Amino acid sequence: MSDEIRIASVIDDSIVDGPGIRMAIFFQGCAHGCVGCFNQETRDFNGGHLCEISKIYDAALKNPLLNGITLSGGDPIYQVNGALKLVKLFKNTSLDIMVYTGFTYEELLEMEKNNEDLQAFLDNIDYLVDGRFDISKKDISLKFRGSSNQRIIDMKKTRKERKIIETDFSDY
Repeated sequence: MSDEIRIASVIDDSIVDGPGIRMAIFFQGCAHGCVGCFNQETRDFNGGHLCEISKIYDAALKNPLLNGITLSGGDPIYQVNGALKLVKLFKNTSLDIMVYTGFTYEELLEMEKNNEDLQAFLDNIDYLVDGRFDISKKDISLKFRGSSNQRIIDMKKTRKERKIIETDFSDY
């Protein structure tokens, strides 16, 4: 596994990238090409900069106000080896992990059959916002997602029950 990931940026204390106060890591590289993407600068796989995974982890631990970590992009799935290493570092902390991807969960299920790192990654995250942004289904009233085709999946319950269990964070 890589000790570095290619990122566009890090927001140390976001309140819009998931429930509570979160560190949001914007991965560099995405091939989905969603029309209306709000992070078009993260599409280029050679853009952004390399960042040591341990530095992200150390910075997060220094912030006692954080409730969680959000991996966004770009799309973290394109760097699943580094993303896995990052989420494993947080496994024994109180911080939950939320991941945004343009892939649907069903697509990821097919992909993980041939990718042990992807399988382990999906097993080690708490929430997955899946699906490409669809400008025709844009809805600014939705929490933590941009279009109504995207789902917030409770990954712990989904993996345990082997069926998709969504959450809407209605208590947030």
